[in-house]
Amino acid sequence: MRPINFMKYTIYPLLLALFFGHVCAQSKKDSIVIAVDSAGHRTILTLIFGKYPEPHGGIYKTSGGNGPLLSFASMMFNGEPLQNIPRFSWFFNKGTHFNIDYAKDFGIFSGINIKNIGLISKPSDSVKLKQRVYSIGIPLGFKVGDVSGGSFFIFAGGELDFAFNYKEKEFLHGKKKKFNEWFSNRTPILMPSLFAGFRMGPGFGLKAQYYLNNFFNPDFKTTSNRTPVYPYESLKANLFFLTLSYNFNKADYFKDKKPSYYIKIKSRRKETEVNY
Repeated sequence: MRPINFMKYTIYPLLLALFFGHVCAQSKKDSIVIAVDSAGHRTILTLIFGKYPEPHGGIYKTSGGNGPLLSFASMMFNGEPLQNIPRFSWFFNKGTHFNIDYAKDFGIFSGINIKNIGLISKPSDSVKLKQRVYSIGIPLGFKVGDVSGGSFFIFAGGELDFAFNYKEKEFLHGKKKKFNEWFSNRTPILMPSLFAGFRMGPGFGLKAQYYLNNFFNPDFKTTSNRTPVYPYESLKANLFFLTLSYNFNKADYFKDKKPSYYIKIKSRRKETEVNY
């Protein structure tokens, strides 16, 4: 009869159980080397006790920004209300957000958004104007609600836009005249705003945004027959828009069901990992 190897079937399990209980009772971050001589061959086992990284940590990126925009304007000319028409802009509105969630129900975000914002006015029955800018906006806001699962949360904050392209179309008795300017002085370069909205699964959202300053630059000067002209001197307009599909990707950082701790058992030829 072949003799039973008590070292293999008795001592090893006892040592493993002993060290497992000892280390787990301490900090679960220790590494222990066990050296055992078996039948003249030196065998080395290494036990590594560790903890997986927290499932939600640091900054993560999501898509967001604005979908199609429905814009309105409060317009005044020489202190009198000026007729204007709601403006719908489908292209080009896009953004990216960088998020930090401090709890399951609270987080903050910033990012960068490109927007097509503007207004349509009717100074008279024979004249219609379409005026818009493309802008790059940097928002800073907070989220409250189910920010990890995305089933429902509200958000609010402020944004600073940098206007980089101005376009104007004039329709006079049905005839169109247009021009396009880069970094135009016809509007302020910096356009601050406030926003608020909500998001609910599976990705539907609504955001409202209001611009605090005048869309036009009243100090803008041009010339007509060598005479200085200030076309926006008596014109004041504050923009307000609504946008659908203001989306933050679902991020299951707080819903990660992976085990928290692990034990790695290493020998010369094999490595085994147990998690719990």
